[in-house]
Amino acid sequence: MKKNILIYWTTTGILSTMMLFNAAQYLLNPALVADFIHLGFPDYFRIELAVAKTLGALVLIIPAIPFRMKEWAYAGFGINFISASVAHLMSGDPVGYALFPLIFLVILVVSNVYLHKLNKPALQEKG
Repeated sequence: MKKNILIYWTTTGILSTMMLFNAAQYLLNPALVADFIHLGFPDYFRIELAVAKTLGALVLIIPAIPFRMKEWAYAGFGINFISASVAHLMSGDPVGYALFPLIFLVILVVSNVYLHKLNKPALQEKG
């Protein structure tokens, strides 16, 4: 059980830290405006993603948040990582740019698997 807790909090911590850092960069780094234009996105989408990533990261790291809300955050991040990878591929960026979000997708999946392992007894009682 301690191993499961360690794996869950390590992957969730990495993921949440990256999302919070990413959100801050979207709002504070002027160079990212040009990056969003390069990818073909409107500027408001950068701010929308910053807000969504902040909220999603908080949902994942606050233990009192209900399980179902955490599942929605995982789904949102999964869509975000896959979309980011596709956007980089379609805009002609190097393959490495498209692989980076997929690395975080793997971390996301591991975190989600261990969330389910840790909550399995509680889920079986409700089922």
